[in-house]
Amino acid sequence: MITNEAKRSIEAIFEQAAKSRLTATAGDSCTTTPVAVEGRADTLGPRAIVLTISSIAFRLLFVLHFSDDDATRAYYVGNDTSRTLPEVLTETGNLCCGYINQQLVTYFPDLGMSTPYELASRCVDHLGELKPDHVWAYDLQMGGAARLGVTLCVCAKARLDFVANVADEAQSEGELELF
Repeated sequence: MITNEAKRSIEAIFEQAAKSRLTATAGDSCTTTPVAVEGRADTLGPRAIVLTISSIAFRLLFVLHFSDDDATRAYYVGNDTSRTLPEVLTETGNLCCGYINQQLVTYFPDLGMSTPYELASRCVDHLGELKPDHVWAYDLQMGGAARLGVTLCVCAKARLDFVANVADEAQSEGELELF
């Protein structure tokens, strides 16, 4: 079971993570719009980067949906021919999920995060198989140019109840976290 306070906390952490980690350049705009989960697979880009944050009490899936279209490629890759859009978005998604993980570790010290992997966006059609306690869906407009989607899915093994203190912070670049 996940309480309303925990749901609001995860939403606030995600929105801060999106604004500070999913933009290509610090200060770019990031508009997050909550959307219905049902029937969403048809409106998403065909590709997805998936990461998981796991603890003893819960598992959170972070699914970053995208299309390899001109606008998204121009926004994230630009003229850099040495990197592909999936490579850049894998790194970007990892930074975003890492921020979420850093915020949650305050309340759940036993967290681990998976390595990012790519799937088809239609994988969200099967989230019900996980028997999730809550699923969020968002459409994101990045820098006024690129469109992404994010699906968050929480499966709780125990009562999940916390209130996060999320404050705006300046975007940092590439700190190394040692375990």
